Amino acid sequence: QVQLVESGGHSVQAGGSQRLSCVAFGYTYGVNCIAWFRQAPGKEREGVALIYAATGSTSYADSVKGRFTLSQDNAKNTVYLQMNSLKPEDTAMYYCAADFRSYCAYDRPWQYWGQGTQVTVSS
Repeated sequence: QVQLVESGGHSVQAGGSQRLSCVAFGYTYGVNCIAWFRQAPGKEREGVALIYAATGSTSYADSVKGRFTLSQDNAKNTVYLQMNSLKPEDTAMYYCAADFRSYCAYDRPWQYWGQGTQVTVSS
């Protein structure tokens, strides 16, 4: 079992920055990929960023490319999502998810989810 705990979400004005953290607890050996998703009220969940744990390779949704950056600290079992140039449309609950399987994609079922952290961006 893997438990994921997100933190770092808060209110910020447009143009600001914040860093989200996703800490993995439990049997994390072999986790292949970790992703960040977000869901705003009344909208579908959206995949935002994804990192392959072994290689550090990342991919980003077009809506955040150039503004958001993923990084990982393996010693702390933590993945960070640095968010810059935030926009009001970035307001959402942000979730991290982890999967042991070899193929990672936003539109597939993910094995483990965190409880989420709220990001609010005011104009």
